[in-house]
Amino acid sequence: MKLRILTAGVLVSLAVPGFALADKGADRLTRILEPLTTYVADFDQQILDGSGQRLQSASGEMWLARPGRFRWEVDAPYSQIVVSDGDQVTLYDPDLEQATIQPLDQRVTHTPALLLSGSAEALTENYEVTSSQRGTTEVFTLTPRSADTLFETLQLTFHGERLGGLQMTDSTGQQTAIEFDSVKQNGSVDNARFRIELPDGTDVIRGGN
Repeated sequence: MKLRILTAGVLVSLAVPGFALADKGADRLTRILEPLTTYVADFDQQILDGSGQRLQSASGEMWLARPGRFRWEVDAPYSQIVVSDGDQVTLYDPDLEQATIQPLDQRVTHTPALLLSGSAEALTENYEVTSSQRGTTEVFTLTPRSADTLFETLQLTFHGERLGGLQMTDSTGQQTAIEFDSVKQNGSVDNARFRIELPDGTDVIRGGN
């Protein structure tokens, strides 16, 4: 069965007032994310079961830009493209000649990519944030305040102030671990990256939240 990376939780908000800058971890993470305008990287992803056994793996490239735009291209072991223009998300599977188009779920607990491409202020509204540091490496652990979420915890690992990886754990203990390489932050990204032209004959399925 093919891996549906973003719809499984990487890239597919309930406001909780009164938490703004309440946590030092959230304050620190907000200061790191606020200056971020674009993020481009190669990635390697592993999905592990509750015992740590590898279930699936994938690799490719990603592009993010504020607000709410991202592109996620899986190169191996199969081709898949997920694109958000800030309003809707298109999941295109070339092998199946099929695309699914639906509105972008603005809840950061359902679409973790919005933590990078959306509002950093949402961190304090939606998560309890703790942090630990070893040398120049900082790890932020985000626990959703709402039960309406796709994951139990989300960890962001920074080397200096550059995102190097993330790890999500769901209620079954299954983990999605992603490592980034060849990272470029705040460079120029062509807006065309966040659009996709579907080939003639593509079977298009439209959905809604």
